[in-house]
Amino acid sequence: MEKRIITISREFGSGGRFIGEEVAKKLGISYYDKDIIGQIAEQSGFSPEYIRENAELSPKKGLFAYAFSGRDITGKSVEDMVYEAQRNVILKIAEKESCVVIGRNADFILKDREDVLNVFIHGDMPEKVQRICKLYNVAEADVAKMITETDKRRRTNYNFYTDQKWGMAKNYTLCLNSSQLGYERCEEIIMECVK
Repeated sequence: MEKRIITISREFGSGGRFIGEEVAKKLGISYYDKDIIGQIAEQSGFSPEYIRENAELSPKKGLFAYAFSGRDITGKSVEDMVYEAQRNVILKIAEKESCVVIGRNADFILKDREDVLNVFIHGDMPEKVQRICKLYNVAEADVAKMITETDKRRRTNYNFYTDQKWGMAKNYTLCLNSSQLGYERCEEIIMECVK
């Protein structure tokens, strides 16, 4: 296999992270998700905890507040600086090796490369709720709100930095419903596309 980069954007609870990790293992390529946080922190000068909370998700406020919050004299916000560091780290990783990158607007950051497969994983709400309940040991009554809030923050961050719509099929090479296809079939389809 020649060098390939797979980006996986996903709805919260759809299993996109798990699918990406399995694809990376089966293809024998690097996997980048939360482990990229240390590199972004180092490049930006912010703490790993701050990056973990803010590099992929917008603050818990609307798009208007996000666009105008905390800008310095150059017009950059702290979120802009974090995004720029994240962008630089992802570009360096893609230059270096075949890999799977989870989230972090990687599909948009790497859009000009020929060797990238952009995937969006989504799922049906009942399956996502069950998955989140098991993974995070959360009461079912709280899960729908958790899913909606997390996806809203991902959408706001993505839409703000990419001028595209998060989850819109035309932004991705593949859009897969993990609830209908199952994780294993999603993995097979992704791997078929990069061979």
